Amino acid sequence: MQRRALLGSLATLGLLGGCGFRLRGHLEVPPGYRPILIEAPSHSSVAAIIRDRLLSSGIEVTGDPQAARLRLILYTEQRDARVAAVDLKGKTLAWDLHYLVDFAAVDAGGETHLPRQTLDLSRIFDNPDIEVLGKQIEQEQIYADLAAESADRILMRLRAVLR
Repeated sequence: MQRRALLGSLATLGLLGGCGFRLRGHLEVPPGYRPILIEAPSHSSVAAIIRDRLLSSGIEVTGDPQAARLRLILYTEQRDARVAAVDLKGKTLAWDLHYLVDFAAVDAGGETHLPRQTLDLSRIFDNPDIEVLGKQIEQEQIYADLAAESADRILMRLRAVLR
């Protein structure tokens, strides 16, 4: 019985590895691009998450543009909600929540490593007429998750171009 459980666990790990699944690991930025300056609007959730991810990986983040070897620029960060479904009476049943981040990365010499681009993530949010307060909290949590996913995708793109 233990042998079957072990074989099942190994098979599951093999499938996860084969599909590209990896745990989010330690972020690596070559020393020539450190410290990093994050330029973003003061209310940017994505910038705060990126800063936390960099610092927890031991990568220095600076507020001094002169000391920065790489500038990660977050031009805009927007949340948007669009109606995704309505009932026969016209009541909204679901929303399509969008999180847009416009960003680029440039090194101290002016070389563009990530050209200006927009990341647009979305989730469908069901909106029945029950537990209105709970639905508002759920919507805010979805936006927070989209901000974290945006930060992870930006860092993934940055990691790919800095190798």
